[in-house]
Amino acid sequence: MDLTKADPKGLIRESYRIEGITAAECRSIFMDWALSLPLDADTRPVVLHLLATYGGDKTHPMTAVLQAALEPAAAKDPSGPKRRGGRAARFADR
Repeated sequence: MDLTKADPKGLIRESYRIEGITAAECRSIFMDWALSLPLDADTRPVVLHLLATYGGDKTHPMTAVLQAALEPAAAKDPSGPKRRGGRAARFADR
């Protein structure tokens, strides 16, 4: 995979060059990176390529952010969150 396609703005590359970068800053950079990808892009192979290229430093916060991006999203109920209102919400234990 071509790095100019995987990291078109060089955001991930530059994040690894910033001394003392925090996890919060890495998450913000990752979000900007993700928004710069095409809507139909499959991000998993791209993130794997970025980890293979830049993720040699296992203690860098961006490595942790990239690894977290590979984890599956929490299972969600397809019907959406359950809302209990009125009496049912006040007396849930009964």
